[in-house]
Amino acid sequence: MEELVSLRGIVKRFPGVVANDNVDFSLRKGEIHALLGENGAGKTTLMNILYGLYRPDSGEIFIEGRRVKIESPRDAIKLGIGMVHQNFKLIPSHTVLENIILGLKEVGLIINYKAIGEKIKQLAESYGWRINPSAYVWQLTAGEKQQVELLKLLYRDAKILILDEPTSVLTPQECKILFQALRRMANEGKGVIFITHKLDEVFAISDRVTVMRRGKVVFLKETSKTNMSELAQYMVGRPVIFTIEKKEVQPSEEVMVIKNLKAFNDKGVLALKGVNLTVMKNEIVGIIGVTGNGQQELVEVISGLRKATEGSILIDGVNIVNNSPEKIIKLGVAFIPPEPLKYGIIPNLTIADNLFMKAYRYKPYSNGVLINWKTIYEKSEELVKAFQIVSPSLSAQARSLSGGNLQRLILARELSGLIGERIPRLIVAAYPTKGLDIGATEFVHKTLIEYSRRGSGILIVSEDVEEALMVCDRVAVMHDGKIVSVFKPGELDIEKIGLMMAGVEIAST
Repeated sequence: MEELVSLRGIVKRFPGVVANDNVDFSLRKGEIHALLGENGAGKTTLMNILYGLYRPDSGEIFIEGRRVKIESPRDAIKLGIGMVHQNFKLIPSHTVLENIILGLKEVGLIINYKAIGEKIKQLAESYGWRINPSAYVWQLTAGEKQQVELLKLLYRDAKILILDEPTSVLTPQECKILFQALRRMANEGKGVIFITHKLDEVFAISDRVTVMRRGKVVFLKETSKTNMSELAQYMVGRPVIFTIEKKEVQPSEEVMVIKNLKAFNDKGVLALKGVNLTVMKNEIVGIIGVTGNGQQELVEVISGLRKATEGSILIDGVNIVNNSPEKIIKLGVAFIPPEPLKYGIIPNLTIADNLFMKAYRYKPYSNGVLINWKTIYEKSEELVKAFQIVSPSLSAQARSLSGGNLQRLILARELSGLIGERIPRLIVAAYPTKGLDIGATEFVHKTLIEYSRRGSGILIVSEDVEEALMVCDRVAVMHDGKIVSVFKPGELDIEKIGLMMAGVEIAST
């Protein structure tokens, strides 16, 4: 089969780390090639080199058998290479058409909007997409935005498509539509590089799979000739258990009761439109939904970071609505925020500082005037060991940690009972495994299940339907600021769940 891409002996160094260590990688015409690896394995760096965002320190790049030098994305685009990044690179205030032709010299000084719009519409329809070229990007769903990103590449006649974690914000139905479109592109002779950490997606869409670990390629095989256990072991360097054993514990009492909760978002639009939900002791409740349907506002109101306009949140019978975060913390509420580096830590402070940023003012870590650093460092050493945080030292800046170790740090701070010396009554975890590799995800899941069985009530907000079904005791679907359904895993199939996430009403049976 003809090779579209051949990367040979690629080396890329950053200060203190070799991101790509003599890497070979190839993509065939008509192939979907999955690229797997833990965070920091080097896979995105490798693709950034192919797309011209980075320059390799050494190595060669061949496109259709011809050696090339790619020094910028413009060079890559001229060679027929396109990349859809995990965070979409669209301008929300511009239309679909404007985003697609942005930067194209071929459109000329006088733009024929009608002709270009018709071409975009026909191109979209050929892949089963219904995209209005005149629609503004801010009006689109996550799935439609991704389709626009792909249309940008297809409009430029890209024959080599790189997709970085493309399903992270999609419903199951949108994933299915994406996979169908990618398979059609491959059948047309294009090549697709599919970066993902979800093993089931590898088997659903790819023809071959490459695994990277610590900057090196450690595995390459046709997808049909491997299995999940083999891939997972090569990814993390040890066997991985996919099934989670949960001892059945009967929920005994209400920990949190939310009634008719309403709140505005940052734009002054009503984001919570009467949310009702209960979380019991020993129970994990999951909230799933497409991003932007009120989940962020809900966790912010619960944690005291956003004001509610109506309704109540009872924690052990105490209404915490519009209380300060400090008062809520004292009631035993722990908060694992989304995007750890952005919301969960202060990057320039040390690991010890970040572990005790909530507890430093309380005994025995302070006498109310002076901080007891000796006690803090002794306890920090215990937490680092207990939560398996890999770090150079307690004095290292938190920004030096990997994504998985940052999440372990936050788990250690929030769950270990530093204030009041008790485990949390309620744990609110917002997207706790988003962007984490399979090893870190496994640790987070096991830790949350352990704390639920020890007596905490847990609320998990997730975009990953399969994660919620595997970890949670009950699952709630959130759409347009409301809880539209609550069910136990196994009561509804993935298709119905996806439809509810998209706002389709499902008749009860």
